[in-house]
Amino acid sequence: MNRPLVLSAVLASFALTALLSTGALAQGAPKKGRGAADPEGVPLRRALPESVKVERDIVYAKYGDREVKLDLYLPKRTAAGKIPCIVVIHGGGWRSGDKSRFSHIAGALAEQGFAAACIGYRLLPEVEFPAPVLDCKAAVRWVRANAAKHGIDPDQIGAIGGSAGGHLVAMLGTSDRVAKLEGDGGNAGVSSRVQAVVAMATPADMTRLGERSKLDADVAKLISPVTHVTKDSAPVLLLHGTKDALVPMAQSELLLEKYRKAGAKAELVKIEGGPHAFWNGAQFDETMKLALTFFRKTLTTPGAKPAL
Repeated sequence: MNRPLVLSAVLASFALTALLSTGALAQGAPKKGRGAADPEGVPLRRALPESVKVERDIVYAKYGDREVKLDLYLPKRTAAGKIPCIVVIHGGGWRSGDKSRFSHIAGALAEQGFAAACIGYRLLPEVEFPAPVLDCKAAVRWVRANAAKHGIDPDQIGAIGGSAGGHLVAMLGTSDRVAKLEGDGGNAGVSSRVQAVVAMATPADMTRLGERSKLDADVAKLISPVTHVTKDSAPVLLLHGTKDALVPMAQSELLLEKYRKAGAKAELVKIEGGPHAFWNGAQFDETMKLALTFFRKTLTTPGAKPAL
């Protein structure tokens, strides 16, 4: 028996169970007495660049009276052609956080000429899996259905997310042909496919949660990105901190392996010294440079090639 692989599986089980536990990866200001215990820490706050405008609280999905909203970040300067849009998805263990959590990432993308749809989604325990995945699919459909209004190219949509958000963008990149994951949040019949994914600190195999997570085995398989990888999966850039104490590097390595075996495009960049939420600290600039380079290489839209 390969002891390192067994150890990796055990670590993944405990780490992913912690992600699902109440309060893990809490968003916003740390709770009194917890502060440093918050695995993501305080979100990075970055002033909105003067070159960027924001349309806030746009309803992208409705379930009865329940509305789910996004903020749309756009360059103020009119582009020569339609521009790509990146769907930005926050972390929080699927239990906490809101669309403001990743506003610094959305602003940085729009500053460089992209549209960025920074979304909220329904959280556990208000809903159960796969509801967060369904919301993210609805967000992509909204972007595509409303692309012309905002000068967006509907054929050039990417996604970026970290931690729980990394899991959700990986699902966007791999499961566009899974009908039971489309949901009924709106814009039925519009494709939820994305063309490029940057997945950071990504839980990729939810079946390794273990019994303590109380996640049904069939559901865990359904919401695991590794379950759905095919040769047609969206190209993915995996970013993972070498000092991530919550989600083992083995998770990103497993998704990379699945992509390569399927013949799909994937790359893993290890962020040296990076903690779990490396995008909130000293590695932010490095993270955005990697993401922007990848999106520019993968999303090729004539007339919209923003400069570094």
